[in-house]
Amino acid sequence: MAEWQHTLCGCFDNCSVCLLTYFIPCYAVGKIGEAAGDYNCCLCGITVFIPVVNLVSMIILRKTVREKKGIEGGLLGDILTAWCCALCALNQEYKEMGLHEAGGGGAMARC
Repeated sequence: MAEWQHTLCGCFDNCSVCLLTYFIPCYAVGKIGEAAGDYNCCLCGITVFIPVVNLVSMIILRKTVREKKGIEGGLLGDILTAWCCALCALNQEYKEMGLHEAGGGGAMARC
């Protein structure tokens, strides 16, 4: 099994991704969901605004990214990471999916 290529605390390695995930997390969640699986960008983004659903969606999204990339880990780790470090985890997942290399994951109008 593989390891995460980007660290959880590597938020400031790429300032544009850091700003995106901290100030527009709905967009980042949508793009990660779209890249990681057969999830709709807009529906994933909307989950950020619904209490409890946002935590569950972050856990599912992290699990999906881990499985797609063959990264070691488990449900407990995903839950703790989503609960304690949600925005850092979002930043890590965004970079792990390679969205930062594609100029932000595509045009915003597509979402």
